[in-house]
Amino acid sequence: MPGVVVGVDRSDTARRAAEEAVRLAGALGVPLHLVSAVKSTHGGAVSGAGRETWEISGVSVAEEMLREIGSAVAGGVDYTTAVVEGGPAEALVQEAERLGADLIVVGSKNMQGMRRFLGAVANDVAHTAPCSVYIAKTT
Repeated sequence: MPGVVVGVDRSDTARRAAEEAVRLAGALGVPLHLVSAVKSTHGGAVSGAGRETWEISGVSVAEEMLREIGSAVAGGVDYTTAVVEGGPAEALVQEAERLGADLIVVGSKNMQGMRRFLGAVANDVAHTAPCSVYIAKTT
């Protein structure tokens, strides 16, 4: 069953986006899919975007982070997780395509220049997503 896809890392922005994704998935009665992007599934990796990056020493650490965040925010919503190699926007779009998702939830993040209203990840996802994109106010 298609559902809601949201990217998570240990940032406050991602957590607020995940909380909004849980609310939407619950209201729609669809599952939630938590995604963590890592630069490499071989050895060490960095997760996040812009100034909010987190060192992840391997896929197993990213998977544990997803389980922790899922149990902290998901409440009664069914959820699945995936660690995907690539940048955050690329990982979200890839998982949404793979699952046939109904919706991708991304956080807004103030940045400088043309992307300051949405943030780099939200901007990239909005332009390449195979489904609707919900931009949660996270700043």
